Amino acid sequence: MNKRKLEGRVALVTGASRGIGRAIARGYAREGAAVAVTARGAAELQSLVDEVQQGGGKALAIPADLGDPAAPAQVVRQTLESMGTIDILVNNAGIGGSAGPSPVVDFDDALWHKTLALNLTAPYLLTKAALPVLLAKKWGRIINIASINSKIPSIHAVAYTASKHGLLGLTRTVALEVARDGITVNAICPGPVRTKMNDRRLEYDAKRLGLSFAELESRLNPIGRRLEPDEIVPMAVLLASEESAAITGQAFNVCGGIAT
Repeated sequence: MNKRKLEGRVALVTGASRGIGRAIARGYAREGAAVAVTARGAAELQSLVDEVQQGGGKALAIPADLGDPAAPAQVVRQTLESMGTIDILVNNAGIGGSAGPSPVVDFDDALWHKTLALNLTAPYLLTKAALPVLLAKKWGRIINIASINSKIPSIHAVAYTASKHGLLGLTRTVALEVARDGITVNAICPGPVRTKMNDRRLEYDAKRLGLSFAELESRLNPIGRRLEPDEIVPMAVLLASEESAAITGQAFNVCGGIAT
């Protein structure tokens, strides 16, 4: 029987209560990792932990609002206290372009600051808090869930697009700094994924463009459909594994062919 790819590793996954983060946490558990999961939704986190434990895995729920500047360091501390270490950090928590979509001239300043705090500052603070552990063991994987909007713009989503562009800058800079320390830092750039957050964005765009929801969904990318959260998992597993030791500072599109 083949060894599971993440056997014995400890992963911290943010924004894990639903959507992409939940799918990644489940995928990591199936590959043998113990998973610490954090998000604001305590009940949803606990249901994920229960699912992992029922499958024979180890999981820890850490409810937290990562928009609070003190929360990232506390989440890392709780993971270390309960799990003993961290090997893999997945920065997935974020605010999407569905939050208060508006032209730049009318964009809400408070939403701008809130979006950058969660989408960019929180990954920076989590990375900063986790790096000493990874540097000490000379092994680690940091995976930032960006978006194709880290490479291409999205109308009426200035804060989201700017924050995801910034996340790629963070990814590439940290990757360069720790390249000789056994630590890789990469980004995954999904296209539209079937999540509650993306549902709201599509509803907005369908109304704006005068299309039905189904018609817009079929036009989103060359494959004619949204991705499922589980379709992001194989790339997330690869980038967390031993096999990715020579892959760092990269941003991988998983988008159904939108971006090249």
